[in-house]
Amino acid sequence: MRATLAICALLALAAAGALWLIFNTEPEVQRETAVRQTAMLVDVVRPEAGIFRPEIVTLGTVRPAREVVLRPRVGGEIVARSPAFVPGGLVRAGEVLVRIDEADYQNALVLRESELEQAIAELEIEHGRQDIAARDYRQLQRELDPDKKALVLRRPQLRGAEARVQAARAALERARLDLERTAVTAPFDAQVLGREVDLGSQVSPGDPLARLVGLATYWVETTVPLDKLRWLTFPDGEEGAGSPVTIRHRTAWPEGQTREGHLFQLVGELEGETRLARVLVAVDDPLARSPGLAGAPGLILGSFVECGIRGREIDDAVRLSREHLRQADTVWVMNDDHLAIRTVDVVFRDAEYAYIRGGLSAEDRVVTTSLATVRDGVRLRLKSSPEPVAARASPR
Repeated sequence: MRATLAICALLALAAAGALWLIFNTEPEVQRETAVRQTAMLVDVVRPEAGIFRPEIVTLGTVRPAREVVLRPRVGGEIVARSPAFVPGGLVRAGEVLVRIDEADYQNALVLRESELEQAIAELEIEHGRQDIAARDYRQLQRELDPDKKALVLRRPQLRGAEARVQAARAALERARLDLERTAVTAPFDAQVLGREVDLGSQVSPGDPLARLVGLATYWVETTVPLDKLRWLTFPDGEEGAGSPVTIRHRTAWPEGQTREGHLFQLVGELEGETRLARVLVAVDDPLARSPGLAGAPGLILGSFVECGIRGREIDDAVRLSREHLRQADTVWVMNDDHLAIRTVDVVFRDAEYAYIRGGLSAEDRVVTTSLATVRDGVRLRLKSSPEPVAARASPR
């Protein structure tokens, strides 16, 4: 028993010594790690330098520049009308649209002619009486007062006869005018938008016959922000033209088709609800009837169209897309691989671009990528550049 216990104690001591040796002679383990020095990936663009003419895009309504309700100056029955006297018909200046029965007016003309002949005959008779009265006055051999002398010489009767001749001539001229007015003509090249009468209609002076609009020019009435007015040009009197305007009707015209117009007038009143300035855009030959506009689309009255008004030239500036302009008129610039936040001087904004005169140049690289962290000095890297990696050993 004692021998067995001694052997077990020796084995335990030997095992303990072996374990102590193993743990105290274990080699030191080292691990290789890569520490990534990250920089945010960005895209950049360079502003465009040059002389620009920005465009102000507005919506407007097409209206006639010249409009009239046609009314007759004499009454009667309509006995004839032009084939073009229908809604949508095109008529030329001086074209007879309707004719009123002229029989009564022809008779009135004959009557006035006879009245004039009678008045002329009475005047000639009075001239004969004037000669007799003058001869009798000479035989009297007496000097009378001026008033009595005029009566003796029948001067009042002569003036009355001359007045009756003038009245008869005026009545004759009125009869001729009334006869001419039985033919109702178009006052200018026009389109018939509405017709109120037809053959057999009885009309009186002043009754509406039709609504006509001129074909020479249409207006587009639109509104512009007040701060944009200083960039626009309006005609000075009758000469010159205002800022050019491109008209688009995206819902009715084929893609890419436009019409050209120009600013015509600044209406001296703000639009009621929006408080914007009202302006008129003139479009010549709106129905594209001339050979030079063959194939161009025509304007439709009452339609809503888009107006691209080209403003004054902006020089000594750079142009940047509006989506790259940040809050409070700031721009993110990549400067020596670091972010720089710059405040810029924006002189004008249109639908697509911001025009900048201070704080940015054409050589700057503007960051277009949205960043999670925005502060001066943040490291940046172009997406097309390799990312730098530094590796070093670190003990566990």
